[in-house]
This record gives sequence, structure tokens and C-alpha cells, in this order.
Amino acid sequence: MSDHHYALDLVWEGNRGTGTSGYRDYGRDVVLRAAGKPDLAGSADPTFRGDAGRWNPEEMLLAALAQCHLLSYLHSAVTHGIVVVDYDDSPVGTMSQVGQGGHFTSVTLRPRVVITDAAQADLAREIHVEASANCFIAASVNFPVHHEPVIEIASP
Repeated sequence: MSDHHYALDLVWEGNRGTGTSGYRDYGRDVVLRAAGKPDLAGSADPTFRGDAGRWNPEEMLLAALAQCHLLSYLHSAVTHGIVVVDYDDSPVGTMSQVGQGGHFTSVTLRPRVVITDAAQADLAREIHVEASANCFIAASVNFPVHHEPVIEIASP
């Protein structure tokens, strides 16, 4: 087993002059920074008084799951000899609010994968299970991550 460590800086930019003097008196804007990377503008979901023009934590969790699955899938494709030439995803997630808190109840990834060999279409679909098992982020959440893959064959 080997451990990997990650670090970033989060800076709250929401003090409008009176701090958290009231629920409507402060902004939810943050900036995430990591060495050598562009800043990422974050906020709360607009439902929770956030800025719709910035990434919210719920979207970032969804993005992390989709990106992790993509990277695990591409690795699995290589180990099985499948040539992937295109991949995109339109994931969706459901979060249930309970009181002031809440939790995700499920995420569905909907990857569209384009491969070069039609004879490998079934295998290309099957290795989504392997990719899911190898995804660090999916293995770290306590809700189901479903998959609805579409496999297409590249035009010659």
C-alpha cells in the first residue's frame, strides 16, 4: 500500500464588510488554489445563496467522479487492448437535503465511448465495471455510482 497526499489552499472571498453578521450578509465565494494550477472560482449552489457563475461543491464532486471514472476506464481499455478515440460524459447526481444538511443519494455517469474495433464493443461496455472498482473517488463515497455507457464505433 502506498499513500498519496494532496494539498490546496481555500480562500473565502465573501466578507461584504460585516462578516457573518447575518445569513444574508455574507457571500459564499471562495477561490481554490494549488501550486502550478489556475485558480478555481467556487461558491455555494444558487439554492443556498451562491453565485451560479462559480463551481459549487456538489458540481465538483460530480466532476471528480466522472473524471476519475474516465481515467480508470482509459487505463482499463489499454490493458484490454481496446483503442478509445473519443470519450465524453454527462453525469447527473441527486442530493437530498435534510434540515440544514444533506447527502448525495446517487450519481449516474453516462459515458459515451468511441472505439475503433466493433468486435470489442461488448468488452468495452463490460470494463466500465472494472473502471468503477478502480476509481479512487467512487471507492470513497457512500452512495451508489451507476453507469449508463454508450459504446460507438469510429467511422473509418
